Amino acid sequence: MDLYKLSFNNIRRRKLRSSLTMLGIIIGAAMLMTLLGLTAGVTTAIEDETNAYMYDIVITPASSSGSYLMDNKTVSKIRNQSDLYDFREVTQFSEDVNGTELYVEGVNNWKDVKLIKGTQGVVINKEAVEKLGYDVGSVITVKGNELTVTGIVKKTQVPYIYLNQDTVREMAGDKVGAIYARTNGDPETVSDEVEKNIDGISAVTKSEHVSEIQEMTGQALLFMGIIASIALLVGIISVINTMLISVMERTKELGVLKAIGFTNWEIKGSILFESGLLGFLGGFIGVILGLIGIVIIANLLQLGDYIPGMMPLWLILGVIGGSTLLSILAGLYPAMRASKLNVVEALRNE
Repeated sequence: MDLYKLSFNNIRRRKLRSSLTMLGIIIGAAMLMTLLGLTAGVTTAIEDETNAYMYDIVITPASSSGSYLMDNKTVSKIRNQSDLYDFREVTQFSEDVNGTELYVEGVNNWKDVKLIKGTQGVVINKEAVEKLGYDVGSVITVKGNELTVTGIVKKTQVPYIYLNQDTVREMAGDKVGAIYARTNGDPETVSDEVEKNIDGISAVTKSEHVSEIQEMTGQALLFMGIIASIALLVGIISVINTMLISVMERTKELGVLKAIGFTNWEIKGSILFESGLLGFLGGFIGVILGLIGIVIIANLLQLGDYIPGMMPLWLILGVIGGSTLLSILAGLYPAMRASKLNVVEALRNE
């Protein structure tokens, strides 16, 4: 008799109970896959956006200055710093349009703006289309200037309109929101020097930016992992319960197996195989559901470009392997209990 085939048949015989046991593992595995996958994808997206600029430092108004834009005098001082070169300015402000906040942002390089419709010039995002009803050809009034929409980009979190940086700067009263620059020396030394020489600004190096992002995303990954692991743990506990009940119900059957010569190790192996199989199947189905969830949520969040990064092989194998291993561990106590059954008492059990 093949003990492992017997274990598989035990799962098939108790389909409802096995399904309910696996359901806990499936939910936990799906949550783990979805939450960690999405967090990994968002982390990649943020790092890509940060690396895309490839500038050494970012200079913005200091929070204590009370303004989110730098005037022309401050900008000139920054540009005159001998250790800075290759400047890139960005200006952003918001405009109330029919009770909705429309963000206006300056564009230096239109290659960075991925159009899904129309042409460059006056570009809005899909959020502006959905909330404000604009489309290509619509006229938008921003600070008294009538702008005809020429293109549309993908959806973001809030309505945006993108114009040439020079136009936005002029609309903002010749002010700038942030200046990206490269440095001739060590970025941290240069940023300290710039902050020391110019009042009311804050200079942050790219490495500081990346470190902050990595720290935040690392914490988010840990938090999501803890929540999903709790769900998986609940599923694993149900494996212990199921296997204990299974051993109790099969006491006589196990007694017969021992009576015809099966060793304690073989009995243990069959119980562990059964619990491990429940964990493997639950983890496998959970991963599939998690991958489907990632695709749906990523598309809803307009992060379709990062879907491959949300499905790393290590995470898929880790979730399936982890749920299998934990289920095997969950079956240890029921397996030990089954192996210690007294043959005579087991055969008398009804």
